[in-house]
Amino acid sequence: MIGQKGIPATFGGIEYHVQELSRALTALGHDVRVYTRSWYSPPGSVGPPGVRTIRVPTIHTKHLDAAVHSALCAAHAAVGDADVLHFHALGPNLFAPIPRILGKKIVTTIHRLDWAAEKWGGPARQVLKVGEILSARIPHAGIVVSKDLRDFFFRKYGRMMTFIPQGAFIPVLRPAKLIREKYGLCGKDYILFMGRLSPEKRVDWILRAMNSLRAREGGLKGVRLVIAGGTSATDSYVDGLKRIAASHPDIVFTGNVMGAEKEELLTNALLFVLPSSLEGLPIVLMEARNYGLGCLASDIPPHREVIRNEEDGLLFRAESFPDLAEKLAGLLQDRPRIEQLGSRASKRMLENPSWRDVAARTVEIYRGVFRAGRL
Repeated sequence: MIGQKGIPATFGGIEYHVQELSRALTALGHDVRVYTRSWYSPPGSVGPPGVRTIRVPTIHTKHLDAAVHSALCAAHAAVGDADVLHFHALGPNLFAPIPRILGKKIVTTIHRLDWAAEKWGGPARQVLKVGEILSARIPHAGIVVSKDLRDFFFRKYGRMMTFIPQGAFIPVLRPAKLIREKYGLCGKDYILFMGRLSPEKRVDWILRAMNSLRAREGGLKGVRLVIAGGTSATDSYVDGLKRIAASHPDIVFTGNVMGAEKEELLTNALLFVLPSSLEGLPIVLMEARNYGLGCLASDIPPHREVIRNEEDGLLFRAESFPDLAEKLAGLLQDRPRIEQLGSRASKRMLENPSWRDVAARTVEIYRGVFRAGRL
């Protein structure tokens, strides 16, 4: 596995995907090796049982971190004994030609169109678009995590990628203990955002919506906002968020969370909000639904794949902040509806494949590469 920051996953959707996929592949009897960035996985870090991690150094800056690491990993793997090299995300595919030329079988999984992220300037965006082209041309087989991405690659490149959705997570329900001690949260008294703090996630929209609710008499009714996540080479954006929130004690920044703290936050939230302008198929949204949370999200195509609007979740018009603010206010005034949406969401998530199912389908992709030879 090449392209992820590493495992064990402490933050990042791709990292959780790789961790769970690797765990399931190992359980099926396969030898899985995951490259990790030295800053992300400190010495002694242990991934899932049986999964081998290979720590490789990098240059930990916004523009060089992923590129340097992916280049070194691709070169190392190109002369190794792995049967398949599985690249993740657009950027790392810039280095897939090296092992391909040397006869390695290449598979890629595209999680989202990274060049569309607002944090990237023009030059970086163009480099990522080259990665997109190579993602469509170089791998022997391609996987996407959403139907929207599948349609995009077929429409633009005529390349048929295989759609394999994210696997379902089994929720670990925990009473509000750590979060009560650290943040004074009792349960069902906070709105939750969880994810990277980057512009395309539009956390600033949630802060603005909270401000609009404060202006209404009794608008918040003692409800707080918890923002769980950290920077993703977006320090200036995060600083701006904290400046906006500085005068409001009802807003809590937790930083990246994992383990029991993350499970407590998901177990005890009143409502989950994800106003993103760009996603692949967000694992965190699926996790929130597994926990039975009512979810309010933008109506971008990946979210529409997950949520049936007004049936097991609520969508707002993606480019309309007033629609977000209005729908958030409406939900907070109708808590039984939030619970009903969450209950329906958790029942529907039972239809999702397990990570073992995802791994089995991925193995079929690997085997197909060997059966077909060069595609």
